[in-house]
Amino acid sequence: MKDLLEVMTGTLIDDDKLLTLAELCRSCSVPAEAINDMIEFGIIEPRGDTAPQWRFAGGCLWRVTTVVRLQRDLEVNLAGAALALDLLEEVRELRRQLRVDQSGSNDL
Repeated sequence: MKDLLEVMTGTLIDDDKLLTLAELCRSCSVPAEAINDMIEFGIIEPRGDTAPQWRFAGGCLWRVTTVVRLQRDLEVNLAGAALALDLLEEVRELRRQLRVDQSGSNDL
């Protein structure tokens, strides 16, 4: 019996790297209309005044792909996805703080 190896590919994007609307759409495999909807719900925030000038921080990539998965897998609407993202980020920050606190208490 052959062992199967699952290969995952991805792109690492620095938070300082700014993406155009087209790059964000291509990277997340979503149409521009979906990005516009996410902007309206406050899920992501572009820098710039008009769509041709918009630039998105690298962190928007995670937010958009997470929303797409929530919609696909759990049929969550955009309002629910926005709330879920806020909660996920809060959990991530609390875990980071806990690690810092635990590493500081090890020094005592």
